Amino acid sequence: MIFKAVGDDRPYPDHGLVTPSDWSKVAPQQVRLGDLVTTTSTLNLATLLDSDSTFYGDLFPHVVSWQGTLYLEDGVHRALRTALHHRSVIHARVLEL
Repeated sequence: MIFKAVGDDRPYPDHGLVTPSDWSKVAPQQVRLGDLVTTTSTLNLATLLDSDSTFYGDLFPHVVSWQGTLYLEDGVHRALRTALHHRSVIHARVLEL
């Protein structure tokens, strides 16, 4: 299994970070893929295979730490790409709530 669990919602309260500029204030850190719970259960295959998928967005996935669980809010395609390269750790911006 790549992730700890596959979820389909955001169980944590709204944090107010919306734009890449908002998230840029959160420093990236290493996170194990096996510790993440996704907040979406679907993936756009075109996004996964697109070599320029981060061109207009943040280079780092967005993770929310809430009640001891790490939720992958944005960047499922980056995390899967990491797993496809046989790596188990990714750099992500982790917001502590």
